[in-house]
Amino acid sequence: MVHFITNFMNLYGYVVLFFGLMFETLALPLPGEAIMTYAGLLVFQGKLNWILSIFMAGTGSSIGMTLAYWIGYKLGKPFFEKHGSRIHLGPERLKKTSDWFEKYGNKVLIIAYFIPGIRHITGYFSGVNRMPFRTYMIYAYTGAFLWTGIFISLGKVLGPKWEQFHRLITRYLIIAGVIALIIFIVVYLFKKKRSQIIDWTLTTSKSFNSLGRVKFVIIVAALAFIGLFGLMVGLIQDFLGQELTQFDAVTSFIIQTLFNEDWSPWMDRFEWISSIKVLYPLATVTLIWILFKGKERLLESGFLLFVILGGELLDEGLRRVFHRLGPIPSNLKLPYTFPSEQTLITLTIYGFTAYLLFRHYGSVWIRLLAPAIVIVITLVVGISRIYFNVQYPSDVVAGYVFGGVWLTLNIVLLEVFRMLQKEKLVL
Repeated sequence: MVHFITNFMNLYGYVVLFFGLMFETLALPLPGEAIMTYAGLLVFQGKLNWILSIFMAGTGSSIGMTLAYWIGYKLGKPFFEKHGSRIHLGPERLKKTSDWFEKYGNKVLIIAYFIPGIRHITGYFSGVNRMPFRTYMIYAYTGAFLWTGIFISLGKVLGPKWEQFHRLITRYLIIAGVIALIIFIVVYLFKKKRSQIIDWTLTTSKSFNSLGRVKFVIIVAALAFIGLFGLMVGLIQDFLGQELTQFDAVTSFIIQTLFNEDWSPWMDRFEWISSIKVLYPLATVTLIWILFKGKERLLESGFLLFVILGGELLDEGLRRVFHRLGPIPSNLKLPYTFPSEQTLITLTIYGFTAYLLFRHYGSVWIRLLAPAIVIVITLVVGISRIYFNVQYPSDVVAGYVFGGVWLTLNIVLLEVFRMLQKEKLVL
């Protein structure tokens, strides 16, 4: 099927893009992602225009979603209640899907394009649930052009490596789509309960005096630890099974393509952020701040030192265990790169400092900006390691995962010890 369509695209590129994406969004069995990434290859070769390709694909997809909406609108719930069981949409499942869709439907339209199976029903369900067509157009058409733009641009970036990498990238985008959907639901719930959350935040003093709030922090950190620990186990299995090669090849190729030589000065700055010249002064400033401002100085300063020293020992021990040499020869005493020392240590030190700010300051902006800044810093540090080809992308990801496990474990332990101290004082 794919080879037939690609051959046809060589002759009628824009026409295939338009009708292929239109029929794909109507749930016909067409490889939409493959069509778009191959169109990107043709753009790379100069056979198609990049903007016009996105326009034709986005327009075709939008028309398909419009037809799906009106089909669902005209058929309505009675049709699906009567015949839906034939396509695994019986009355009970239809009701659950409809209820969920009424809650999240319009926003999900943008993300749904990246999740096969979901994008094929969103148009129909929008019509079935009588979503206002004007609202539907805004979200559906935005999602259509975002989806087609990303895949065609990826094909353009991949160029001749399109056939080698497009399936793997599609898989990662699907995973990213699912993660984005989860994030969206969390954000939606936050907006829904925003007033209660803001009230809770503003009424929180500089330290968490409420036992309930401390328990809440422990539960959230523990859940994050469990999730990251699961990722860590999966990553180790992939490493031992030598299943990270394709991921490294694809990610390195994309980073090297997106960031040319002009980015070198910026990458030097990003690398500098993770150097000892920055990390140790940051740790020192944090320690001084704890000693002057903290209420439980000994406990927090002890944990800060434990996080830093333990993180260094953990990283060195892991690199000795996995014994993986980096992409280029190194004269370092310990030349192994799995996991990345820079991303692991950067995440733990910046992350622990941000957590203390989050915990001790009641400002909503500080509590929102502190974790956001840590995410951006660790991301650019990781990109710089890949850009300079000193570490594999999987080394960088392993640094994030192992560092996240170490950070969340210490947050849980810190709060548990804090609770135990308070109980002793009460007794």
